[in-house]
Amino acid sequence: MASDPLYINDRITIAGWELTEQFVLAGGPGGQNVNKVSTAVQLFYNLQTSPALNERVKINAIKLAGRRMSKEGVLMIEASRFRSQERNREDARERLKELILEAAKPPPPLRRKTKPTKGSVERRLKAKSGRSDVKKMRGRPSGE
Repeated sequence: MASDPLYINDRITIAGWELTEQFVLAGGPGGQNVNKVSTAVQLFYNLQTSPALNERVKINAIKLAGRRMSKEGVLMIEASRFRSQERNREDARERLKELILEAAKPPPPLRRKTKPTKGSVERRLKAKSGRSDVKKMRGRPSGE
């Protein structure tokens, strides 16, 4: 099933040969099933050498992956939320899809610099002079 391609959006599709799945024993509740059946899925995807992603998306995905990323550039997503192997496989693929969609988002628009209005500058200066007067009144009275 790992040979199925993973469709991210209309421009990004990860080929099945780029994804590697490994099944391991899952911890947590589940009774004897947990001890007997390898239901947890480890999905491996080599981000750095993948031809499916452009450089900007790769850089963003590496930042988003954090500790799930190995030094060799392989992303590992572990899914053990469900009790069945198939649902964990779908969960891992969905989480990879969400990570790449987040990395593929366009950057936010640049901030446009604005000048403060004349009224706001005047109000700020008036408030500053008011505070200055209050602080001057706190001093010792002059000896007159």
